[in-house]
Amino acid sequence: MRKRLRVITLGCSKNTVDTEHLLAQLPADAFELVDGDVPVDILLLNTCGFIGDAKEESVNAILEAVEAKKRGEAGEVVVFGCLSQRYPAELPAEIPEVDAWFGARDLSPLLRHLGVEPGPFVTRRLTETKGYAYLKISEGCDRRCSYCAIPLIRGAHRSVPMEEIVAEAESLVSRGVRELILIAQDTTYYGLDLYHRRSLGELIGRLSAIPGLVWIRIHYSYPADFPEDVLEVMAHNPKVCKYLDIPLQHIADPVLDRMHRHVDGAWTRALIARLRREVPGVALRTTMIVGHPGETPEAFGELLDFVREARFERLGAFMYSEEEGTWGAEHLADDVPPETKQERLETLMDLQRELSLEYNRSRVGTSCLVMVDGFLPADPQSGSRIAVCRSEFESPEVDGEILVRQLPVSVQVGDMVRVRIVAAEEYDLMAEAL
Repeated sequence: MRKRLRVITLGCSKNTVDTEHLLAQLPADAFELVDGDVPVDILLLNTCGFIGDAKEESVNAILEAVEAKKRGEAGEVVVFGCLSQRYPAELPAEIPEVDAWFGARDLSPLLRHLGVEPGPFVTRRLTETKGYAYLKISEGCDRRCSYCAIPLIRGAHRSVPMEEIVAEAESLVSRGVRELILIAQDTTYYGLDLYHRRSLGELIGRLSAIPGLVWIRIHYSYPADFPEDVLEVMAHNPKVCKYLDIPLQHIADPVLDRMHRHVDGAWTRALIARLRREVPGVALRTTMIVGHPGETPEAFGELLDFVREARFERLGAFMYSEEEGTWGAEHLADDVPPETKQERLETLMDLQRELSLEYNRSRVGTSCLVMVDGFLPADPQSGSRIAVCRSEFESPEVDGEILVRQLPVSVQVGDMVRVRIVAAEEYDLMAEAL
């Protein structure tokens, strides 16, 4: 009989890709993948260990899984991913009820534990039916930012060979994927270890040759040494979304220096100006950290001024979280009070809401191509449904949405339609089909 398996994936899109690679290795005649709260033979958790909130969520999920096992709803609880990679000794000692622990780099040992001999990690079993999929092009990071635990968890930078990436992309597109979202700890670092040169632009060129692929989106680009050829493909390759996720983290030189970001404020401002100039109409997404050690009121004020000046179309922010094992935790005092961090976070996001609303209002009356990601429940009286969509200027899960009324009933998830923007809110847009 097949073993009943339920998988819970926490954390970022990179974890989702890991889970899908793992599931593709499981023989269909040996495992039945189930959803919902039904009894299973194996309850498998892919965890996140990046910052405090993510670690807490993962620990709570593990404890809930252990309780399910005690109630007889799971025969075995197996945990893998970033949290167990980071705390390989502490977690088994604290939660001995878990049957097996594996790290983020332990997919092959995990498969052997499940009784499966691992093969090449090229194919994936998609966990959702969508028109988009994430494509992980490298693992680990060599940057060593002072606040970041990712190198401790995922190790040094390792590029996936270009041939394997293209093969995986072709497989995804053959199953209806129309948008590939390139992810890594730092996508612009791609290729340095394998090809001794930055090769993201070349990779994008090869991916864009895949028939049926409509959009290629770039996430997680590091600002230092940004590759010139990537600007070229963004500006001139019609399959590359005019969208860039480029986490900047701060603008004040003393803070950037303590963060070990290898750029200063002048470099950052020049890069943003260059992106705007060479890729007209580009939508920029960034993230900022508030309350980093040594962030004075003046430094935070400079950050606010920079955000007003740069007018990012998308911006997310986090409060500094001291992570054990990082350079910052060992050498910098966490000297910004929690209430000050919270106040600064709210001030920054209030500003971004204003800027986001202004940007969204500027799009009213324009038309664009959108991808259908899903549908809201149909109106019980009219029976009409609202489609949840995105254009090339919105990335799934992190950005706002375009809500489209009265699409033909034949339109399904993953389809692409042209719409006109008719109204704007702070983050979301409303549109009608053309």
